[in-house]
Amino acid sequence: MELPFLTRDLPPVPGAIKQQAEDFCVEEIPLYEPCGAGTHVYFRIEKRNETTIKVVRDIARALNVKARDIGYAGLKDARAVTRQMLSVEHVDPKRIEALALPSVRVLDVSRHGNKLRLGHLRGNRFAIKLRESPGEMLDRVREVLSIVSRCGVPNYFGPQRFGIRGDTWRIGRAMIRQDWRECIDVMLGGAGECDGDDVRRAREFYEDGRYAEAAEAWPWSFRDEKGACRALARTDSHRRAFFAVDKTLKRLYVSAYQGWLFNQVVATRIDALDRVMAGDLAWLHGKGAVFRVKDVEAEQARCDAHEISPSGPLFGYRMTEPDGEPGRIEQQVLAAQGHGPEAFRAAGAHKVKGGRRPLRFVPTECSAECGRDKLGEFVELRFTLPSGCYATVLLREICKTDFA
Repeated sequence: MELPFLTRDLPPVPGAIKQQAEDFCVEEIPLYEPCGAGTHVYFRIEKRNETTIKVVRDIARALNVKARDIGYAGLKDARAVTRQMLSVEHVDPKRIEALALPSVRVLDVSRHGNKLRLGHLRGNRFAIKLRESPGEMLDRVREVLSIVSRCGVPNYFGPQRFGIRGDTWRIGRAMIRQDWRECIDVMLGGAGECDGDDVRRAREFYEDGRYAEAAEAWPWSFRDEKGACRALARTDSHRRAFFAVDKTLKRLYVSAYQGWLFNQVVATRIDALDRVMAGDLAWLHGKGAVFRVKDVEAEQARCDAHEISPSGPLFGYRMTEPDGEPGRIEQQVLAAQGHGPEAFRAAGAHKVKGGRRPLRFVPTECSAECGRDKLGEFVELRFTLPSGCYATVLLREICKTDFA
């Protein structure tokens, strides 16, 4: 299903993003500030054109600690200038202040009593330059911002969730179905336009059944693909090949499938994201909890005030299901894939319990202004989003195109 736009009646605004790092700036809003005392050193960094994972590994190497000992609240865009907090325990703060790494700058250092963990994040502030967008487009941009500030933005998972080839959800679905051949076929085969020469050659070797040659052809950074090919060459078993893949990567595949299914539910309810229905599991934005809607009229007033929103499924075997029409929609989306919630209990799916996610997010502190620099004209957008929401999904509503 092609994901519909909330503002599809408005014409697209031409624009391009991330032509240089400074065009996409993100600043983390922490869930809490470090108290100034404790064994954990909290340090805020600015990184440029690097993934959070790579920066964590580089810092761990420089400090002679394990990468898993460094805490962070969320992953930040790679092609951007981003500011975020990290933590590490039992390290002299002076060593952190003295870090000298390319593309990373330590901004400040403090202390706290616990490790920083995923989710310890209130939201993110964005400053984004939309280039190739002439100044006369400003009113159109502001019109979209006005609508989404009132109604909310469809809380789609962006393309980043589904990998560079956009197919990681297919591997996750195959895992749920315990179809190991499809897992491996999608992971290792089907050369596409986004594949480099080495990767394309490795995929062609795989499709020809030349598994040992495929293992050698994969670039060194594709360790899981290499390992799967070696297992195939050794055993000729797709099941054993897939079980050679890193467990963290497998969890990401299942998570991508959950995200893809969630997007289908959002798309089905696109015209009523700001309306609750009887039986809905409404999301309490202040607490991150859900409750079942019984009095629609009373709860709609809270929905209009952005206190609550209808929620959608991150499917799993223990996910709480809505009643009525919302429940029917979710059951229909999952049934179309040929399995039910119990399939998420399978060992190959890592026994995914599931959860809920709001169908919309409401941006705050929105503004749009024209500007010009050495690269030419741009429209600069500023807004703040809750944790876990994609800025590119908001930009999608403006430009009517997907941004990675």
